Amino acid sequence: AAGVTAIYSNNHAFAAVKEGGEVVTWGDEGYGGDSSAVADRLAAGVTAISGSRAAFAAVKEGGEVVTWGHAAAGGDSSAVADRLAAGVTAIYSNNLAFAAVKEGGEVVTWGDAGYGGDSSAVADRLAAGVTAIYSSSAAFAAVKEGG
Repeated sequence: AAGVTAIYSNNHAFAAVKEGGEVVTWGDEGYGGDSSAVADRLAAGVTAISGSRAAFAAVKEGGEVVTWGHAAAGGDSSAVADRLAAGVTAIYSNNLAFAAVKEGGEVVTWGDAGYGGDSSAVADRLAAGVTAIYSSSAAFAAVKEGG
């Protein structure tokens, strides 16, 4: 397709971002190849996408996050949707979870709890000041200001 600026992938699907931020997806429907449920939110303004093993998360201008794909792999972010409505600057993923960094360094996670999708045990330490996230296949590590 003309105007494609970036292509992202997971185990069985692809997501392309076109000029203007429209997203086009293809591949296994259960892995995010079918984004029709959120197509209206992916029609413009997407700046970056991250993929878990079976889902995608897109960051839009203004920092809104849109997710789709297998619910248990992070395709369902409804539990934290209010915290993903604006202000996200970066998204990281592992096999089954996502971590978003917001302005000011707050971290929001979702997806499989055993893969870091539930960070409630360390939420106080992730409330501000995080500058980077690193991921393994099943966990996240956050770097805060001052190391």
